Amino acid sequence: MKNYILDTSVLLYDAQAMFKFGENNVFIPITVIEDIDHFKKEVSEIGRCARQASRYLDELRQINNLSSGVKLPNGGGTLFVKTGQTAVYKRMPEDLREMSRKDSHMLAVALEIKESSPAIPTVYVTKDVSRRIKADALGIAAEDYESDKIDIEELYSGFKKITVSSGMITEFREKGLLNVDEKLYPHQYVVLTDGNDSERTAYGRFDAEKNGVKRLISETREGAWRLKPRNTEQLFCMDALLDDNIQLVTLVGKAGTGKTLLAVAAALFKTVDENVYSHILVSRPTLPLGKDIGFLPGTVEEKLTPWMYPIVDNVEFLMRKDRNTGRHTRGFRELMELGILIIEPLTYIRGRSIHNQFLIIDEAQNLTPHEMKTIITRVGDGTKIVVTGDPYQIDNPYIDSSSNGLSYVVEKLRGQEVSAHVTLFKGERSKLSELAANIL
Repeated sequence: MKNYILDTSVLLYDAQAMFKFGENNVFIPITVIEDIDHFKKEVSEIGRCARQASRYLDELRQINNLSSGVKLPNGGGTLFVKTGQTAVYKRMPEDLREMSRKDSHMLAVALEIKESSPAIPTVYVTKDVSRRIKADALGIAAEDYESDKIDIEELYSGFKKITVSSGMITEFREKGLLNVDEKLYPHQYVVLTDGNDSERTAYGRFDAEKNGVKRLISETREGAWRLKPRNTEQLFCMDALLDDNIQLVTLVGKAGTGKTLLAVAAALFKTVDENVYSHILVSRPTLPLGKDIGFLPGTVEEKLTPWMYPIVDNVEFLMRKDRNTGRHTRGFRELMELGILIIEPLTYIRGRSIHNQFLIIDEAQNLTPHEMKTIITRVGDGTKIVVTGDPYQIDNPYIDSSSNGLSYVVEKLRGQEVSAHVTLFKGERSKLSELAANIL
């Protein structure tokens, strides 16, 4: 048995965290309750977690006094809400008490539990790095909350290189289908390399139904919105984006690899040229979800415009490229006025059913696993969702490269018939952009 002390950051990340520590004792400092109360009015995932955590605690309170301990359901441990002793708080280093009264009270509770139960290991659980350092300085074992952790270094890339004979590559090019003796996931991309000539290659995607590698759609069709893939990963991306049978596409890559541009190009092609989808719906979770957009003037669309400039830039780039061919094309503003392109904050997605639309969620590395679940469960019949992001560029203070929603979805949904994934490695924005991404 162990004693786990949870701080505010854990419950704001996962309201159900208090139920996920098995048959151990779970302690929540009273300061956390007060801290959570400040977030309950936020129209965001953090606000939702704050409200839900409060509801859970209120339900447990009705079973038994929280200070005495409440047995958690489904064979779990016991939960306590703990007040800190003044004597323990005063014994803490003065500089720590002066830096943060809130942090000090939480750590005081952990220190008191450790001293009162020396035979039971005590662990302070927090997603805040500085609090883990402070706990360690006080001699308290500290851990990150890792219920949804994914090993980022082992993240599924979405494709695999296979060495085959010259005859097999010839057969693949002639028939468009090749059976290989390899364990592959549905919609996993394959680079077939000639064992006698490494320069001779062919590209395909594993078809689980036919139990073989089949020719790519993107190799047999003109590029979407006249946009030609510049490297192998972009070729794979375009194939997944153009296949209407793949409902979910996840694209991971550093800045400048073309994730957003390819998604927007495919959306325009499928919606404007082929009329497969009725609308293009775009959202970027890097914006402060909820009330923060209210401080900007104008309508929802006008408030969102500063956050959506990357999407605007990509649409205008594609339009400008298409105009150079002499074709008449609509501009970004006209697409919005006609209702073809819709920009919407994620706050409004909860509770909706999104049918027959091409949905793009950009910068998804800033979403939690629960937010990703909320978005994906909104997808209705005939809708395709494309999720893009870079797990190494995260602005959300409560998640990291291993615990964000994008990495979580990539790993959890690999091998599913409705999804495909591609990791892009090579930057194509410009030589300067690639140099900066690799060196700076």
